[in-house]
Formats: sequence, C-alpha cells, structure tokens
Amino acid sequence: MIKVALPKGRIAQESLAFFEQLYGGNFVFDDRKLILEHNDFTFLLVRSQDVPTYVVHQAADVGIVGLDVIEEQEANVVRLLNLGIGKCKVVVGSPMGKSLDYQQPKLKIATKMPHITRKFFANKAVSIESLKLYGSIELAPLVGLSDAIVDIVETGSTMAQNNLKIDEVIMESSAYLVVNNNSFYEKKEQILALYEELKKMVKD
Repeated sequence: MIKVALPKGRIAQESLAFFEQLYGGNFVFDDRKLILEHNDFTFLLVRSQDVPTYVVHQAADVGIVGLDVIEEQEANVVRLLNLGIGKCKVVVGSPMGKSLDYQQPKLKIATKMPHITRKFFANKAVSIESLKLYGSIELAPLVGLSDAIVDIVETGSTMAQNNLKIDEVIMESSAYLVVNNNSFYEKKEQILALYEELKKMVKD
C-alpha cells in the first residue's frame, strides 16, 4: 500500500485522472471525506502547503505538490518527476505606470512566499522588508502597504485587473511527484513502478 498526499483542488483532480487512466476505475473522494482507498493506494486530501509535511514525516509515502511549495519550504523530499500539471509562475508585480526602484533603501514586498522572496532579492543584492500575507496579495501595493508583491500567477489576468504589472518572473512551477526518503527505500519497487507508469503518461 502506498499513501499519497494530494493538494485540494485542480491538481488533486488532475492527479486522480492519471491514476484512473493507469489503473482503471473511479478515483473519487466521497463528499467531505479526506481519505480515499483504492486498489493499492490510500490518498490523503490536504492543503497544498501541507503536502511536504505529510511526506517528510512519512504520514504519506509520496505526494504531488507544486515546485513553488517545495522551494518555499526547502522540503527534504526526493523529487522524482515533473508531472507538468498545475503550471504557474512566481513573479514580482507592482502598480502599472510606476517602475520598481531597486535602488531605494528598502523595498517593501508583500507575499505568501517570504523564503523565495528573500532569496530572490538577496541574489540581486536588494534590501527588502518582507510582509507575510495569506490572501488578497494584489491589494497591498494598491493601498500603500507595499511597493510590490511576489505572488503566483497562471495567466496574469488577476494582476492586470487590479492594475498591476509583472516586473520579473522568479521561477516557473508545476506539480512534482515527491517521495519520503525512507519510503523510497522501504517501498522502492512499488514507488518506482508508479514512477515509470506516470513517466510514460507525462511524455505522452
């Protein structure tokens, strides 16, 4: 039995579609249930940010989670495969009509991803104050809370609707199959079999 941590939402649906194609049957969570057992798999439905925690502590053997989450948490997991789903970008954004001045003494950056943000600006030798927010990031520069934001975008339309522009792309992200280090040894044959099957589907 392999335990799989999935992030709630679209990535979970697309991931389960992979399993349906590979193994047949309906891989669907019953209403409000957070655990699904099917064939040789137990799926756990958790928040995206919690997937690495479940995998690192071996509550799940494998997980499917965005590269942005892995990088933000510096999660100690084995990255097995880029599944090519859940594609997005982590970007720097600021109000339209204004250029972001990297020369000012300290930029205020609002973000849900302080680690990625600090690392990016440190590499540019730019001093920042990172403001951790949990939602509605686009609002921060519009009301003077920050000079800019670091946020995830898919198309950029939400930022444009809020009169913000993309200044720089920090990283491209998509969902990865990740594995607990111990599970990789204890269940290597099963995990590598899953990896090989998923790899064929990703290529196709």
